[in-house]
Amino acid sequence: MKILVVEDEHKTGDYLKQGLVEAGFVVDLMRDGRDGLHCALTDSHDVIVLDVMLPGMDGWEVLRAIRAAGREVPVLFLTARDEVDDRVRGLELGADDYLVKPFAFSELLARVRTLLRRGGKAKEAECLRAADLELDLLRRRVNRAGKRIDLTAKEFALLELLLRRQGEVLPRSLIASQVWDMNFDSDTNVIEVAIKRLRVKIDDGFDLKLIRTVRGMGYVLEAAD
Repeated sequence: MKILVVEDEHKTGDYLKQGLVEAGFVVDLMRDGRDGLHCALTDSHDVIVLDVMLPGMDGWEVLRAIRAAGREVPVLFLTARDEVDDRVRGLELGADDYLVKPFAFSELLARVRTLLRRGGKAKEAECLRAADLELDLLRRRVNRAGKRIDLTAKEFALLELLLRRQGEVLPRSLIASQVWDMNFDSDTNVIEVAIKRLRVKIDDGFDLKLIRTVRGMGYVLEAAD
């Protein structure tokens, strides 16, 4: 799942991005209201974490523009002011929840997951499946043929990407940008190692192999025998 964080405080923004990535999410981080709005309107996100006080365009304006464009993505407001009027204003503009700074990351993560459960997109696809493999997005669990499979956060994100695009050959550059948030470096074997480890957990011991390499092109997950 993909989250947009719009936060101009560098320390807070980096902290949120790192925590959410470690929790298995793909994260876009913007530090300016106008950049955040552009990203929100040109890309697809499951949740937006939006600071109120931003340069260029404040959070109120960003949220108003998002809703005016017909985007129903859940929005969690971050505010340094615990004023009733601020909370009411945010809810009236279309915010789904708010969190007052300073906050514990565990609380923010719990609220993000609650918004995902409420959101229409999450309801449409709480689980991703291929053959007897099932990935539960909300509980962050993976099972194959009824057997629980433990994955790291990166392995979970990689498998989610492969399942969402199953049947499609994904080049290494796309995997690098979506899962590792980096430009592809042909000198690194991080993707090959991650795919190999994921194959061991997902395919070893099963007659039907789901993940395969398409030489010179990338990787694909498909249930066709």
